[in-house]
Amino acid sequence: MDFRLSEQQRMFVSSVEDFARRELADGALARAHEPKFPHSLAEKMAAAGLLGITIPQEHGGLGGTLMDAVLAIESIARFCPRSADVIQEGNFGAVRVLAQFSDDDQKARYLAPVLAGREIIAVAMTEPDAGSAVTDLRTTATPDGDGFRINGSKVFPNPHADIYLVYVRYAPGLNGIGSVLLRRTAPGFSIGKTSTFMSGAHWAPLFFDNVYVPREDVLLPEGGFKKQISGFNVERIGNAARSLAYGQYCFDLARDYALQRNQFGRPLCEFQGLQWKFAEMKVKLEASRMLLYRAATNADDGFPSGDETSLAKLLCNQTGFEVANEAMQVMGGLGYTQETLVEYCLRRSRGWMIAGGSIEMMKNRLAETIFGRRFSQRPPRAAE
Repeated sequence: MDFRLSEQQRMFVSSVEDFARRELADGALARAHEPKFPHSLAEKMAAAGLLGITIPQEHGGLGGTLMDAVLAIESIARFCPRSADVIQEGNFGAVRVLAQFSDDDQKARYLAPVLAGREIIAVAMTEPDAGSAVTDLRTTATPDGDGFRINGSKVFPNPHADIYLVYVRYAPGLNGIGSVLLRRTAPGFSIGKTSTFMSGAHWAPLFFDNVYVPREDVLLPEGGFKKQISGFNVERIGNAARSLAYGQYCFDLARDYALQRNQFGRPLCEFQGLQWKFAEMKVKLEASRMLLYRAATNADDGFPSGDETSLAKLLCNQTGFEVANEAMQVMGGLGYTQETLVEYCLRRSRGWMIAGGSIEMMKNRLAETIFGRRFSQRPPRAAE
């Protein structure tokens, strides 16, 4: 078993790092504190072949692997953590589900502008009473002529997206769930008051008031829930990759600081307490990377394994946050300021422990594999 990157992968990493060093390193600090999606960067990355990496060439992508997209996130984040979000949006999650299940017409109208960096797509899944229990969603799709009327609401999506992939209920039960595509300009669709996450990113509630969706904009009809949730594992890989990449960024910054900063007449790196911190951080980063790479590599022929994704996301989420936190401690007051990106990485990585399936849900998923049985989180039904 060879854990080394192939020659082709090493060349890819080198080219992406050259791009990031040349185009993204300058302005990384200011970019991190801009809540809106950097559209100009998206078009530049599209021109550089960094969007649609995992999507087949016949569908407008590059025909690469999920591992290639993970390497792109790591390479970009070394120079500009915020720009790794562009790689996420253009390769993981909603765009991958769109590419996998859309027809040719939908690819032309929705996928093509996303891959060109002109538009962004976001998932509209979570509702006020349906978060981890996503199958409790209430947003309905009611037949109307040759299409459907959408009614309901969503919370936490990106309010700046151009296209939304909306989870809807066509009928009762698990098999009644599917999804539709709609643009922010659709009549009856509105975006509520913009709020801010701790990370600095924006979110807003979405409202659907009798929004008409023609049949040609149905992505997955009734019975499509399991397909679209399998695609959600791809988003989790992107989530895990960013957590790891942000942790690595903070580790590298703190390492350079410990080499240069002197206290009590000697560099910080000469204090054993800090040496042990760095050794522990290194172990966590490498262990997380191995789980992430395994999940990504084993998904080359389709969507990632649920078990392997859960393991990778759980450990990468924890590691990214813990390493950012330790890096801040090493750098002291400077790490706590907004003059470096350590505090930014700490805030962002904390959110990924919630988004895309909380770490508790990942543990629940793994427990079912360990014991070979399903553990429902719902209360027992009352005896009839």
